[in-house]
Amino acid sequence: MTEQKRFSGTDTYVATEDLMVAVNAAVALERPLLIKGEPGTGKTVLAQEVARSLGRPLIEWHIKSTTKAQQGLYEYDAVARLRDSQLGDDRVHDISNYIKRGKLWEAFTAPQPPILLIDEIDKADIEFPNDLLLEIDRMEFHVYETGETIKAEARPMVIITSNNEKELPDAFLRRCFFHYIRFPDAETMTDIIEVHHPGLKKSLLREALRVFYDIREVPGLKKKPSTSELLDWIKLLVVEDIPPEALKSDDMKTVLPPLYGALVKNEQDVHQFERLIFMARRQKN
Repeated sequence: MTEQKRFSGTDTYVATEDLMVAVNAAVALERPLLIKGEPGTGKTVLAQEVARSLGRPLIEWHIKSTTKAQQGLYEYDAVARLRDSQLGDDRVHDISNYIKRGKLWEAFTAPQPPILLIDEIDKADIEFPNDLLLEIDRMEFHVYETGETIKAEARPMVIITSNNEKELPDAFLRRCFFHYIRFPDAETMTDIIEVHHPGLKKSLLREALRVFYDIREVPGLKKKPSTSELLDWIKLLVVEDIPPEALKSDDMKTVLPPLYGALVKNEQDVHQFERLIFMARRQKN
């Protein structure tokens, strides 16, 4: 038996030890890997990097509020068939011409076992996960219009992400290996920044991290800045040649940082900062 490759992060993705354990456990158990965590903590990118690391193709299914489980299997376009029959088109004699394959069908019939990403599953209707239970469990489904059964010859690895917008059904959770991506601490974040901005001045890195974590600790924020927003902000600091001294302040209590629009993304949070700054200045005087 050929030994399976193990995921240990990549040159562009810093994976913590517990995340590597979770990915490799899901591969060994042949269970879907359910990944939760704050938006911007790299859940979607994880699937891309696991595919690259393990040398497997990636199939991505991005879920919307209107997505139905059936779309992941296949869709039958009865309207197009009716129209073609009225036009006398010979295609109507083969019903398979009106079957659109979904992402699960693609994954089950791929020449090489792929990584199947079901992204932001909690955006869909509450019944969506339960509607996929049997198919993901058995790795097969029936196409009623053609009478065929689509069965995976080799089991794809399924990675499912959730932003915790709604609770997932217990029956679904039982079939998954679960991992919560904790928000990176300063040490891990330093490694992440080094990957994206190699050779960044230590003084700028130090001040940027201090400001970033100070902002995340401000009480009452509607949306805390994420890793991806920190990386964007640092890129802007470098492009605009902002010196480390410009980031120094009294724990974000006296002034908003330069280019704060990369970190603070709604007007409520900007107003919250302004109130705190105003109060801090009054206390000083």
